[in-house]
Amino acid sequence: MNVSGAELDAYSLEKARLGIIGGSGLYQIENLENIVELSIDTPYGRPSEKLLIGNLNGMEVVFLARHGKNHTLNPSEIPYKANIWALRSLEVRWLISASAVGSLQENIKPCDIVIPDQFIDRTHQRPLTFFSNGVVAHISMANPFCNILSKILSEEIKPLLNKEKKLHMGGTYLAMEGPAFSTKAESKLYRNWGCSIIGMTNHTEARLAKEAEIAYSSLSLVTDYDCWNQKCEDVSVDLVIENLKENANFAKSIILAISQKFSSCRPSSSFHNALKDSLVTHKDHVPEITKEKISLLTNKYWN
Repeated sequence: MNVSGAELDAYSLEKARLGIIGGSGLYQIENLENIVELSIDTPYGRPSEKLLIGNLNGMEVVFLARHGKNHTLNPSEIPYKANIWALRSLEVRWLISASAVGSLQENIKPCDIVIPDQFIDRTHQRPLTFFSNGVVAHISMANPFCNILSKILSEEIKPLLNKEKKLHMGGTYLAMEGPAFSTKAESKLYRNWGCSIIGMTNHTEARLAKEAEIAYSSLSLVTDYDCWNQKCEDVSVDLVIENLKENANFAKSIILAISQKFSSCRPSSSFHNALKDSLVTHKDHVPEITKEKISLLTNKYWN
């Protein structure tokens, strides 16, 4: 069947899957049926963990534990390229990233939910792109999150909220390298920049997901205030872990709701064609070894 690039996405969305990346505290999805566990070799190595494919409320879902099922990978050790490539190879076209974050603002409290719409990147040891070693693409990151996916996510969260838990739509996610947390000076600086939350993983995922033409949104789950808040200096690790568990349980409810929504609604997104005007290097000038590695992403345009 020969189809154009635009038609290909309309055709592909019918068989596309919803992807979930589980962060700290979220290492599995409950109620996933007909599970298939896959070990995938990618051109960028092995993913963080085996990928689980199953049926959830009538929607095929792919789950990946970002840090490994036993949380053995720190944020800088996560094989981001392998993770995103593997998800794309399994026809994931919408990706929700569940992540533990710290709050940089007084009104964003522990156990609140944030769906950010912007990033500031302070990492320095991360892969930045699939497009290197003889090929160049300039992806737009002006809007790093898919607003369509974020809106659907927020609509499914609202009925699940209680008076103790608040949803914050929008805000800037400060991505730091880690694994150590911020100094007080850094934390206060990020607050002065107007950042809402701080984490260690989502910006890297978002850049690569957009290059892979996957609609991406962050389900940011607040565990505590970052160290700027001196009133909370004495918060114990036990309390943070307790909040982490509560957030993980709430995230599971959200995933159930969003999967049911996607079983009947498969929205198209500008992210699904993000490479259309981004590829700079002509395919005839790309080394064969590089062309082969990125073929999953470029075949739509270069065939």
